[in-house]
Amino acid sequence: MTEDKKQALVLWLEEVGIDDVALVGGKNASLGEMIRELGGQGVKVPSGFVVTATAYTHFLAATGLDKKILELLTPLDTKDLRQLAKIGKAVRREILAAEFPPDLLAAINERYAKMEERYGKDVDVAVRSSATAEDLPGASFAGEHDTYLGIRGAPDVTRAVRSAMASLFTDRAISYRVDKGFDHMKVALSVTIQHMVRSDLGASGVMFTVDTESGFKDLLIINGSWGLGEMIVQGEVSPDEFFVYKPKLNQNFVPIIDKRLGVKARKMVYSFGRKGIRPVKIIATKGKEKTTFVLNNEEVLTLARWGVIIENHYTAKHGKWTPMDLEWAKDGKTGELFIVQARPETIQAAKDFSKLKEYRLEETGKALVSGVSVGTAVATGKARVILDAKHIGRFQAGEILVTDMTDPDWEPIMKIAAGIVTDKGGRTSHAAIVSRELGIPAVVGTEKATKRIKTGDLVTIDTTGSSGYIYSGALKFSVVEHDMKAVPQVKTKVMVNIATPDIAFEKSFLPVAGVGLAREEFIIASEIGLHPLALLNYATLEKDLREKIDKRMLGWEDPLAFYVDKLAYGIGKIAAAFHPRPIIVRFSDFKTNEYRTLLGGEAYEPAEENPMIGWRGASRYYDPKFREAFALECRAVKQVRAEMGLDNVIPMVPFCRTLGEARQVLEILTREGLRSDAAKTPVYMMCEIPSNVLLAEEFLDLFDGFSIGSNDLTQLTLGLDRDAGVLSGIGNENDPAVKKLISEVIKICRRRGKYIGICGQAPSDYPDFLRFLVREGIESISLNADSVIKMIGEISSEEATLPATTPNA
Repeated sequence: MTEDKKQALVLWLEEVGIDDVALVGGKNASLGEMIRELGGQGVKVPSGFVVTATAYTHFLAATGLDKKILELLTPLDTKDLRQLAKIGKAVRREILAAEFPPDLLAAINERYAKMEERYGKDVDVAVRSSATAEDLPGASFAGEHDTYLGIRGAPDVTRAVRSAMASLFTDRAISYRVDKGFDHMKVALSVTIQHMVRSDLGASGVMFTVDTESGFKDLLIINGSWGLGEMIVQGEVSPDEFFVYKPKLNQNFVPIIDKRLGVKARKMVYSFGRKGIRPVKIIATKGKEKTTFVLNNEEVLTLARWGVIIENHYTAKHGKWTPMDLEWAKDGKTGELFIVQARPETIQAAKDFSKLKEYRLEETGKALVSGVSVGTAVATGKARVILDAKHIGRFQAGEILVTDMTDPDWEPIMKIAAGIVTDKGGRTSHAAIVSRELGIPAVVGTEKATKRIKTGDLVTIDTTGSSGYIYSGALKFSVVEHDMKAVPQVKTKVMVNIATPDIAFEKSFLPVAGVGLAREEFIIASEIGLHPLALLNYATLEKDLREKIDKRMLGWEDPLAFYVDKLAYGIGKIAAAFHPRPIIVRFSDFKTNEYRTLLGGEAYEPAEENPMIGWRGASRYYDPKFREAFALECRAVKQVRAEMGLDNVIPMVPFCRTLGEARQVLEILTREGLRSDAAKTPVYMMCEIPSNVLLAEEFLDLFDGFSIGSNDLTQLTLGLDRDAGVLSGIGNENDPAVKKLISEVIKICRRRGKYIGICGQAPSDYPDFLRFLVREGIESISLNADSVIKMIGEISSEEATLPATTPNA
């Protein structure tokens, strides 16, 4: 950096870059860096100019504010909230009352006049603050300093710049610096005056190039809402959310693996009748805005590509993986997208991925509310409901804060909370950002927490999935930390059963070869909740039922597209989490009594005496009464493989009783394009009926492999109804008859060179049964996630005893 640059009071954004953090702060340096280095790659960043840290220190020195501020801060004790508030207010008052030195005032006015020449008289600008200690590892300064949007005219620009400088001494900013060990007088503030994107007429939001909860590197998350972006940061809205799988972005795929419609009841827009530096107001959104996504698929992909370009640039610049926290805006006049801020993500980037900490609830409880999960933990404590920051003095250390939303004024109590629950906000709201930084669990966007939870209630907060839950009572839980480096290497492939997509990214760090069982029925029940035949017959349904279905499918016009998309998103998340490792997705295996619980299901499901051995699995797929519904499942799998590019998905047919059923189902798969693609989708079959073993050779002529369903195979071999508790003591998978069948089918698959694995419950429960499978030479064993580490040890011990002729030896 030249001496002239160091002394400059103002600079164009194009004149600064990432090497100028000490002069212009992290945010402003990053804006200049992107304009200079990434504009040629298509990344759009609004231009503007920077009031430098040199200008800030010059202002303080020329007015004597430096000495005055130091004097005011000398007696500070941030634990005394009243004193903190009093001192902070006094410092801000001094800064706001002081006039800029003539040379600084002239420099700001001159640059703003140049912007007027380029963009028009009284051009709208955003005035953004950027501290010189900001965006360093361990310091996010989330929302600590003020931003002013839609500022017009040189006098208001000057006032907004001074107000931004004063925000360096808000109560929360002062407290934060003390906590992080920063010297107040060694942190300076730079201010950007940036051309304003008319997102008040469009949309805006936040983008992370990493999964903010698990640290999964290949996921990119975009949040968005209508109007100005402050609503998301403040947690005033629960935004739309889009998940994108980064590795497939530039391969002619559409790797959007999930999108969720937010609750966008309000938005922030300009208020042209207002004077001064806060010319904005909050208004209600219109009906269509509430039920429409703020971005279409092409816009999501454009932003995602930019996110990857920016992450790659900063990773190369820093010489280490640098995930990014970005802000974007869409101009409602032109439809153009812009990146308006970029900073390094500071939590997951510092994570030690060789350590895996697992929180496990040991008992069940009544769920009070649910929302977006922040962190991966479980905590218990007394709830404290506080609706106004002026009452934060009532909060006690170790309590769980329940509130409408938080902003930086709440931070003095957030850092002593066991957990945080809010009615509003998404994973990029203030509450979420600060909770991550503090390492405490939070559930945001619950909508009803402040109404359903009372002060003094003993509650458990569980954020181990992407949906977080608050349960009544202090539920027992355990915490286990695994050192991945200490887990032994085994020859038998170990896979994992994934019950719901919510846990896939977290569980992807387990030392497994893929997913041995992902059940469609979990996705259908939790993400869709509607019977597929009700959607196929939507036009003829009673009005009452149609209205209930409409509420479930907000954001979609076509009921069938809703079903296929949501099922594809569930499968896609699991596939992305483990890519390129294979994931075996079982087509739906609801029993009739389970299908009846789905909305609209009672009209289409018979009442069977014993659903366990009734109309389930393959027998439904070719039946004229269900064939069209099964076709939707095929289309979802095809969408994941062909459109998202996640070709690690292997579909599996359950409960296939006869060779005739097998042929009819495979004909449908071929007709739906799952057996005729260039790479020919492999298809497995559940081996869970004695006929599957007795006719294994013939079934293997049709399928590419078997996965043993030990639960059903045991039930049907021993004639037990596994739903009948009175019979539970008669036998289990260790019965000699069951083991004889399993041994036989393993030998046949091995001889035929076909896949043979097991995905039933038994290996997770019975170490002796697991050892039997290893001795028999099974190719893979799929385990419940909480059994993986323990059972790998069992496999390793058993493999050590095997003679060299055993397949897995």
